[in-house]
Order: sequence, then structure tokens, then C-alpha cells
Amino acid sequence: MMPANPNSPGKQLRLVLSQGPVAIPGVFNALTAKIAESKGFSVLYQSGAALSAGLAGLPDIGLVSQTEFAEQSRYLTSSVSVPIISDADTGFGEAFAVQRTVELFEAAGLAGLHIEDQVLPKRCGHLSGKSLIGTTEMMQKIRAAVAGRRDPDFVIIARTDARGVESLAGAIERGQAYVDAGADVVFPEALETPEEFASFAQAMRVPLIANMTEFGKSPLLSVAELGKLGYAGVLFPVTLLRSAMKAAEKMLDEIAATGTQRQNLGDMMTRAELYELLGYHDYEKRDRSFFGNDSQ
Repeated sequence: MMPANPNSPGKQLRLVLSQGPVAIPGVFNALTAKIAESKGFSVLYQSGAALSAGLAGLPDIGLVSQTEFAEQSRYLTSSVSVPIISDADTGFGEAFAVQRTVELFEAAGLAGLHIEDQVLPKRCGHLSGKSLIGTTEMMQKIRAAVAGRRDPDFVIIARTDARGVESLAGAIERGQAYVDAGADVVFPEALETPEEFASFAQAMRVPLIANMTEFGKSPLLSVAELGKLGYAGVLFPVTLLRSAMKAAEKMLDEIAATGTQRQNLGDMMTRAELYELLGYHDYEKRDRSFFGNDSQ
């Protein structure tokens, strides 16, 4: 393990979480990452559900591979300066696979990742029919994740899906065990009431992350409300993808119905706005500096 880097993504993430509560929007490509950074968000998230849907048109059942996650992470981390957390599903296998996942994700420039205690094939955390691995097996995965990081500040987040399979008490017991195994942060999935969020937080001794995905089992609490309940970070994992897909659907309906988009220009990012986001004019300046006025 290399010495801690005061400017590492993991260090940045730990600092932001220590000052929480903080909203963490899910970004499904580099352009949405740039927009989120430009709006002042200090941490971003790569959602497995959004990546599966956006990259491959697949449901979130563990079909996108470890290396596809890592490759897409590089596009995100190279486009912004803020730290990014990534979903890592179940770690893509047993302990040695989890260790390699951490190595790949850290090398991609991520600040941290979360692994969950579901059995493969996994299911979306807010659906019924999930199955869990044993607590001991999950603890082994967490220890492997800790062993896999080079930067000691790279953040290992343990997600437990036990609330929907066992009970709130089972989720709390698992969360405590995962902390004992070395998890830096705990992420309880699919809690069902504000009181459950509070009870879980009261039983933990590490920072916590909540998931405010839409149309799920959890009430949609605000960042401020969750902060008061004891949560340092609040994920909005698929919010941007759902919003973008609905906008695309409406525009396609309009073109199909009328044969033109001219009535909907106000709903679009303008050419100038897009160029500003992409830094297009900086590329033009560099192009002139490379080639000057030499026409030969």
C-alpha cells in the first residue's frame, strides 16, 4: 500500500463526506458528469442500473462486466475534477475478484466503490425476490477489497440489502459486521420509513449513505432531512437518466407527430451552451497555437 496522497480522489471524498450531508447525483456519461460539476455538486456517482441501461440497454441484474465498469469510469474521472463513487455490484465474484475490482476501479481514478451482499444474479435493490450471501462471506469480500486498494484513502462502502430479505435488525447486524471487517462507509438499501433510517444510523459508527432512487421502497426524503437522521451522503442514482430518457421520448413523439422539432427548441441545450460545456473554444485556440497561420 502506498502512502496517503493528500490530493487523492479518496481523500477528497472522505473530506466531503465529513462535511455532509451532501447530494450525490448519478451521472451516466461524461457529459452529464460535466453538467453536474458545473452546477456545484462535489461528489458524483456511477450507477450500475444507469450504466447497464445506458451502455448496453440491459436491466440491472449483473450483466455488465467488471472491465466495462472500469472503462466507463475512466471516461467519467477524466472529464471532471470532483471525486466519483462507483457501484460495483457484488464485486464481480468472490474475494479475489473483489480485490481485482478495487485495483481496476482505483486505477481508473475513482474515489471509492460499494459492493453489496446479494447473491448473483443480483436484482435491483428495491425489488422483491433478492437473496443474500452469508455475513461471513460478505466480510471476506470486504477484507479482500481493503487489501486490494493501494491508496489507504480509497473508500470501501459496504451495501446491505438485508432489510428487504431479513429485517431491519438483520440489516443493522450485518452493517456492524461489515464495519468490523473494514468497511469505511455503510449503505443500507431499501429502508422503508424515516424511523428505519434513524434506527440504522444510531447503530453505526461510520459515515452512512442513503439511496433516494425514485419509485422504490424508500420515502423520498431530502438531503437535509437525511442529514438530520445521520447520513453523510445521499445518492440520486438514476434521476438524471430517467429525466433524460423522458425528455428524449417526448421529443421523438413530437417529431413523429409533426415532422419538426422547431416548437421545442426552448427545451434543448443550445449549440453555444453545449460548446461551452465541452470547452470547444479552448480546442480552437490550441489548434491555432499548434498550426499558427502557416498555410503550407
